[in-house]
Amino acid sequence: MCDVMCLCHLQVQNPHSIKYNGTIQGLKYIWRTEGFRGLFKGNGTNCARIVPNSAVKFFSYEQASKGILHLYRKQTGNEDAQLTPLLRLGAGACAGIIAMSATYPMDMVRGRITVQTEKSPYQYRGMFHALSTVLREEGPRALYKGWLPSVIGVIPYVGLNFAVYESLKDWLIKSNPLGLVQDSELSVTTRLACGAAAGTIGQTVAYPLDVIRRRMQMVGWNHAASVVAGDGRGKVPLEYTGMVDAFRKTVRYEGFGALYKGLVPNSVKVVPSIAIAFVTYEVVKDILGVEIRISD
Repeated sequence: MCDVMCLCHLQVQNPHSIKYNGTIQGLKYIWRTEGFRGLFKGNGTNCARIVPNSAVKFFSYEQASKGILHLYRKQTGNEDAQLTPLLRLGAGACAGIIAMSATYPMDMVRGRITVQTEKSPYQYRGMFHALSTVLREEGPRALYKGWLPSVIGVIPYVGLNFAVYESLKDWLIKSNPLGLVQDSELSVTTRLACGAAAGTIGQTVAYPLDVIRRRMQMVGWNHAASVVAGDGRGKVPLEYTGMVDAFRKTVRYEGFGALYKGLVPNSVKVVPSIAIAFVTYEVVKDILGVEIRISD
């Protein structure tokens, strides 16, 4: 959770008042200004969000995979055909869109709880208080601010996670380099490595959209740790009319590198979490005696 906290601050901090430039500096700054509890702001909301998000994502992937495989076999006339990497990418994209849309309001308020300051107009006491406050003060549409870049970003992110993980596993099982395969199965360590590779590729490709999503979520929330820029009349808060406008203003005022602010803490968080999620899912299904696995 410390990485999540630092990540959110890095993504939205004011470029004209840089407080820290990296993960370690960010953690030290948060510790100094907000104490130990500051490192875990929004953790409860994050836990409440990740459980249904992961459940919906894996379930949706399995159902989408079955549907796509059925259509693919029917189209090719080959009843033994298997999913290609591209088809796995499509199934993963469908799962990501469904899971993101189902839990997006919780992700939105998690971002606000994480970056709220003492000067914030509303002090959110928790997820439900944040949800009710945003709904009351800004309307239901505010709960889906940044939804479009999130959905667009989740297509390559989740899609690549599933496609890379499954395709890499298949390749290792078929080629068996370095004798990694035993009894037609990969070890937990090897599967963790596959998951780490999938997480690294997916989050790197989709990361700019995550930055834009987080910034759009802060629009309309005065005194948050949001971005400001000079427009010839002094420094003013940035307002975005949409995803394209957010991209344009971010690159214009801060440069292309701003789209990758917080990439390091995001990698520290995402890569192991994706690897553990995939392996845990498969191991738990084995324990429960569920025969159908992701790759099936």
